[in-house]
Amino acid sequence: MGFTDRLSAFAAVSFLLIVIPGPSVLFVVGRALAQGRRAALTTVVGNTLGAYVLVAGVALGVGTVVERSVLVFTVLKLAGAGYLVYLGVKAVRQRKSLLSAVADGGPGGQGSARTLWEGFAVGVANPKTIVFFAAVLPQFVDRGAGHVVLQMLLLGLVFNVIALVCDSVWGLAAATARGWFARSPRRLGAVGGVGGLAMIGLGVAVAATGRKD
Repeated sequence: MGFTDRLSAFAAVSFLLIVIPGPSVLFVVGRALAQGRRAALTTVVGNTLGAYVLVAGVALGVGTVVERSVLVFTVLKLAGAGYLVYLGVKAVRQRKSLLSAVADGGPGGQGSARTLWEGFAVGVANPKTIVFFAAVLPQFVDRGAGHVVLQMLLLGLVFNVIALVCDSVWGLAAATARGWFARSPRRLGAVGGVGGLAMIGLGVAVAATGRKD
């Protein structure tokens, strides 16, 4: 099987993984409900950049260490889970700022740079993506064709383009639902709290699942 066939097969596998909501998707949805379309799309970009750092890490050999070391994997998983819980608690505490933003006619949330960074942090600590890149990505490389690192980077780029599109669709859909809630400041405050609680629950789920070996 040539590299083109491998690329197509990898794209299909990637799509199946991406369309099933994981930590990144649920985080984007929570952001969309709490802060709106712009924050959601900025988070998607941050997530994508973070995921591509994982691709580069696997291509350069870091993925092998993560896959073989339970300790390293667990540390990354718990770091990502803790960060999600922290962001969820913050979202719940900031419900009043969402109400004020609607009353003033301005956008809620925080600066784009910080939103981008938080999306990046979640993306780079996503255990689902770490395992996928470490265990699956190398299997689609045609080692006989050479340029293994370049092949991995290209495969990872395909994954991230698919993720960028799919996650953006999730974010836009959630932001549209938020618009309905925004017609009532009280509803928006409630959905901001729900989005925060969802992130907290997601963080707990991420911490409780994964490798047991």
